[in-house]
Amino acid sequence: MKGIVRTEDILGGEPRLAGRRIAVRQIAELAIDGGVQPAEVADQLEIELADVHRALTYYYDHPEEMATVRKRHREAMDRVREEALDPPKTATK
Repeated sequence: MKGIVRTEDILGGEPRLAGRRIAVRQIAELAIDGGVQPAEVADQLEIELADVHRALTYYYDHPEEMATVRKRHREAMDRVREEALDPPKTATK
């Protein structure tokens, strides 16, 4: 799709807006999961409203790919949480 690219060394190869480090998944999470209106998503991310609609179109046109991307992202976030250091048991004053 025009305006959506995948590059293995940027965002782990997730589909993203061309020329930006904004993933289709990020836009979908805001607009679909978060219930944020597309115009507000565009404002928050400092992108054109057309870019939001382009990303959402890609998201809906590629459901299996996006399900895989979301699963891979969740697994990566779970690994980060598991590997994070525990806060110290005692705090110094």
